[in-house]
Amino acid sequence: MADLANNIRLAVDSGKVALGVNKVMDSIKKNDAKLVVVAAKNRQDILEDLQHISKVSSIKTVVFNGNSMELGAICGKPYSVSALSIIEEGHSKILEEA
Repeated sequence: MADLANNIRLAVDSGKVALGVNKVMDSIKKNDAKLVVVAAKNRQDILEDLQHISKVSSIKTVVFNGNSMELGAICGKPYSVSALSIIEEGHSKILEEA
């Protein structure tokens, strides 16, 4: 999980990401998302919706083994983040390692 967490933080800091379920959905619909990360401890319907839409759009989904507060902290945000999409990976290697 440490590598995933480090890569998420690098992508947030040096790349382009969409934070939050609605923005993730928008990035998938616009065909901008290259990877979707969802918090494991999340509402079941949110997890299932994001995983289904990502699968239909041929976008890989990674489940972050933690809750949305932990994912928000890794993103450097003072609020919970239940999902994020990677649009540009920046200096991270998240697309290679996911």
